[in-house]
Amino acid sequence: MVMDSISITTNKPQQQPKKKSWLLILTFSLLLSTLLITITVTSTSSLLYYARTSASGKNPVPEFVESKLHVAPTSRVPVPKLAYLISGSAGDGESLKRALRALYHPRNQYAVHLDLEASAEERLEVASFLRNEPIFADVGNVRMVTRANLVTYRGPTMVTNTLHAAAILLREGGDWDWFINLSASDYPLVTQDDMLQTLSGIPRNLNFIEHTSDIGWKEYQRAKPVIIDPGLYSLQKSDVFWVSEKRSVPTAYRLFTGSAWMMLSRPFVEFCLWGWDNLPRIVLMYYANFLSSPEGYFHTVICNADEFRNTTVNHDLHFISWDNPPKQHPHFLTIDDFQRMVDSNAPFARKFGRNEAVLDKIDTELLGRSTDGFVPGGWFGREGNSNLSVHVKRNDTELRPGRGAERLKTLIGSLLSAEDFQSKQCT
Repeated sequence: MVMDSISITTNKPQQQPKKKSWLLILTFSLLLSTLLITITVTSTSSLLYYARTSASGKNPVPEFVESKLHVAPTSRVPVPKLAYLISGSAGDGESLKRALRALYHPRNQYAVHLDLEASAEERLEVASFLRNEPIFADVGNVRMVTRANLVTYRGPTMVTNTLHAAAILLREGGDWDWFINLSASDYPLVTQDDMLQTLSGIPRNLNFIEHTSDIGWKEYQRAKPVIIDPGLYSLQKSDVFWVSEKRSVPTAYRLFTGSAWMMLSRPFVEFCLWGWDNLPRIVLMYYANFLSSPEGYFHTVICNADEFRNTTVNHDLHFISWDNPPKQHPHFLTIDDFQRMVDSNAPFARKFGRNEAVLDKIDTELLGRSTDGFVPGGWFGREGNSNLSVHVKRNDTELRPGRGAERLKTLIGSLLSAEDFQSKQCT
């Protein structure tokens, strides 16, 4: 027992340093934790203070919101740039080529889409035309959507195809200012010099999109029914089919409807593709089962987004002849409609049949375009036709606007100066 006692006594001095080291570690940990908590509380208070004070300024910052991308600034280059999607289906190859020539300008960007209903031979023929046209190869601003989509107008595949083309143009097309979607049955009524000259004088955050929240009969015939678009999963085009169950109208956001044809600003297109607050994705999922979703998707997104609802101009920049009440598709335009097209001051018109005689009249009297040629402008003279490489001027900002610019300025001026301009925004 004595030895045991001695052994215990002699070991005590050896344990003392360990106790001291643990005390030091514990004390240091407590101090470090206290410091970190103090920093966190201070930082959080500072952020909340910043959020509250910023909310009272010109650029409100919500207190509780995920970190997001900012709305892209618009270009300050004097002459804007346009990005076009020109799309078609089986048998539209020649119409696509004609529309592209009539719309071409070396300053712009173009995506051409011929959907999967067209034969491989027709798609290859259009691709060969784009590849072998000297001016396209020289400037490099025309591309074909090689991974084609199957597009059903009454289903969401037209929306997904539009988003697909916009993404390609954002990735490959440089710093353009507006995105315009057209089909092979559309045709311009003004030159691109007329367009660029007129658009150089207006704010580039504007979105020309015909819209209304008064969806009326569409609530029961389009919003509440549930449809499936076979184009989402099939290689064969067929009409949409219906699900027996109905659904209620959303309460988290308001539905809007309007024209499927529009001119959208680059910041809004980026918002639709990035979807940093998730609204574009949520609305896209809803419209995946919506009849005629091209007439509602972009309209609903823009009018439910705080950043963009005050940028809308309630017009689709088209002359279209409808039945009253409107049917699914508009009338085909003929020579009898020519003067009404001109008097509308619109830069585009639809719907045209293939090789319709009125197209030749538009080429001759409005565009100054010769057969199989391009529309003359500041970038080349009338002497140029299919082989224009030697005529291209690298200074593509040289414009020669004509009477079309005067008509278009009249239209846009009347839209922007109207007393009810703001009252027509997202109402």
